[in-house]
Amino acid sequence: MTVLDLDETYLEKIKELFQSVFSAPPWNEDWDDDQLDNYIRELMEVRQPIFYGLFEGDELIGMSLGRVKHWCGGTEYFIEEFCIRRDYQDKGNGKKFLSLIEEKIKAQGLNTIFLMTERTQPAYEFYKHIGFTEHPDLTAFVKEL
Repeated sequence: MTVLDLDETYLEKIKELFQSVFSAPPWNEDWDDDQLDNYIRELMEVRQPIFYGLFEGDELIGMSLGRVKHWCGGTEYFIEEFCIRRDYQDKGNGKKFLSLIEEKIKAQGLNTIFLMTERTQPAYEFYKHIGFTEHPDLTAFVKEL
């Protein structure tokens, strides 16, 4: 398996993987193509995007879509979206992918990975299992209009 930087040339592969993972249980998200296209492009157009792809041959089997975030405690890799293709899940690929990402971002001088997930999703236990901890001072607020 290989980790490569992703850019706009991978947009269709990114969208395909995103749809295949997040439209299925337990997420069951309903994205139309235009909305997903806009979302991914917005992530790509930030000041310092960092998109990584996990490849098996020429197949994109995992992705981490994030950005550099400068903060008072250091410079972070803020992951907006992370996923592994369903048929590659539960085989250690997510753990391996994040380990390879850690090596890459350390080499860039970043000192933290920050991400958010829902407590009720399997990803929550996955992140805890591989060494992530809940930030004791943060919570998320939402207000539907």
